[in-house]
Amino acid sequence: MVQERVVLCGASAYEQKYYLNGAFKSLPSGIQDELKILCVLFTEDVGGVLTLVFDEEGTLLLEVTAKENDFFFDDIGSELKIRRIQREKAELLQALEMYYRVFFRGEE
Repeated sequence: MVQERVVLCGASAYEQKYYLNGAFKSLPSGIQDELKILCVLFTEDVGGVLTLVFDEEGTLLLEVTAKENDFFFDDIGSELKIRRIQREKAELLQALEMYYRVFFRGEE
């Protein structure tokens, strides 16, 4: 059985909106708030769209996209900020992966 990618949350600098997948409303409110802050601050800082996505194996990926003609998007800053988030929020990201694998994929 092939699992497809599942969006956890995301934010857009273009639309100035944040999105949390309704399937994850059972996450504690503190975690939801932390995800919102992480996504919104990221897009406010470097621009573009940040999406947190679980891949087919259950790994949480931070994906950044920008409009082709967005000259204000900071591509280098984006890469640096992603690495910083992965380093500083490693525990949160791992816990979210575990949550996804147990509650959504039924792994033990």
